[in-house]
Amino acid sequence: MTNLPKGYEWLRNIGQLPRTVSEGLAMLGVAEIVGKGSNRTIIAWRDELNHAGIKIVGYSDDDIPWCGLYAAIVTHRAGKHAVEGPLWARNWVKFGTATNEPSLGDILVFARKGGGHVGFYVAEDDGAYHVLGGNQSNRVSITRIAKDRCIAVRRPIYRNKPASVRPYKMKATGGLSVNEA
Repeated sequence: MTNLPKGYEWLRNIGQLPRTVSEGLAMLGVAEIVGKGSNRTIIAWRDELNHAGIKIVGYSDDDIPWCGLYAAIVTHRAGKHAVEGPLWARNWVKFGTATNEPSLGDILVFARKGGGHVGFYVAEDDGAYHVLGGNQSNRVSITRIAKDRCIAVRRPIYRNKPASVRPYKMKATGGLSVNEA
């Protein structure tokens, strides 16, 4: 967790993070290769999931939207069960249990023109969620996404829920993401 984005350094000081967050942050900065070729790390996620019995079908290039692939590798490595058909962001509405109060490590599912987007709650401001996700500006990053685009908040099932699993409020800084594809 040494390369946290500016403004998110507080994540180092809140105690044990949910595994979805610690596993997700370990991949910060992984980026697709635009154009010909694919990032071998992203393709290796597909292979790791298939080897684990999580069926990833039709994913051959990192130009294919990969937010669901990122969510699947994070939840898998965190010891949680991915949803069936994890590449489709909106399938994540079936993950874990529904909650009305988004908290650190929860899955957030968003509507967007032409599909959906999925990522993990890190924090929020008055108008947006701060989302740890893949395929956000073609990389794993934390970005702000308007709250009114959120169609589901899903909590992982915990055996021992970390005390850090709670909402976090931040000031609104930076622009809003409008298309994560």
